[in-house]
Amino acid sequence: MTVHIPSEADSVAQALAATAGRHFGRPALIEKLTRQSGGASRQTWSFDALVDGHRHELILRRDPPLLAASEASAPEAKGGGERSASLDRRTEFHVIRAAWRAGVRAPEVLFELAPDDGLGEAFVMRRVGGTAIARKLLRDAPYASAREKMAGQLGEILARIHAVDAATLPPLDRREAHDHIAGLRGLLDRLGLAQPVFELALTWLDRRKPPAAARPVLVHGDYRTGNYLADESGVTAILDWEGAHLGDPIEDLGWLCVKSWRFGAVDKPAGGFGSREQLWKAYEGAGGGRVDPVRAHWWEVFGTVRWGIICHTQAWKHLSGAQHSMELASIGRRAVETEVDLLQLLKSEV
Repeated sequence: MTVHIPSEADSVAQALAATAGRHFGRPALIEKLTRQSGGASRQTWSFDALVDGHRHELILRRDPPLLAASEASAPEAKGGGERSASLDRRTEFHVIRAAWRAGVRAPEVLFELAPDDGLGEAFVMRRVGGTAIARKLLRDAPYASAREKMAGQLGEILARIHAVDAATLPPLDRREAHDHIAGLRGLLDRLGLAQPVFELALTWLDRRKPPAAARPVLVHGDYRTGNYLADESGVTAILDWEGAHLGDPIEDLGWLCVKSWRFGAVDKPAGGFGSREQLWKAYEGAGGGRVDPVRAHWWEVFGTVRWGIICHTQAWKHLSGAQHSMELASIGRRAVETEVDLLQLLKSEV
């Protein structure tokens, strides 16, 4: 006798049929369920829910129960402070909902899943068209027209994110420059390795850190090429809100301009699509505050240090034996690139 052992996809489909049916008020048939690329804990599934002949194209964002529990009990395995500062799915749901209601190009979130649904912390949102693959956006012919306007679009969208009314948001951490520096120093200390370039850059950052923002705003926290969708018309949706917090709006502008997020288009700092000045002009024109080039340079240096240290912590997870992964090992090799970028940035101080 053959015993059928349900696969993960079977379990997810069964749970989604029940939860989607509950949300739409009618039985739901789940079709085209596909696990998207991504980490083991932050899972993304694409699926269609067929309800009364109407097809809903949807996305599930989830933290599987066992993996979420293991991460909670072993925060060091997640990369220390950088990952532990990530939002849980419930908070992420409410942040995206507030942004979408404020007119930000974000996916429309529909419903959260309950603990007894068996999928862990999770929510469902509408699927948006476009690709997040940087190589395609920066090089393929169908996106040639979009490339001409995306730096401006990214500035305009960011201004709208920073204008989201804080009263509509769930409770979020407030993080200023000194908090970020302390977090990176903590990550570097846990590595226990001499890192002269990063130590130099952290000292530079500490001595020149800007004063706290006059008005802390919603900061996306990971606003970069690779974390938004775009099609032939340009940006369609901003993704990956798990780093959201309150803080300095220039943080997002600096992070977008980090050289690693240009994916080879090094002469176009705004995500690989345009100049810093194009980005800043669009941001200011859409209602964002005036961009101080010195402050923006500080946050770009910070972002470069941040990514370099993350590369080291990712590699250490592999080298320490905590999580064997060629992907993590290869990310570690990119730390050297950020060291070169940092020396160039520090030399070209504004």
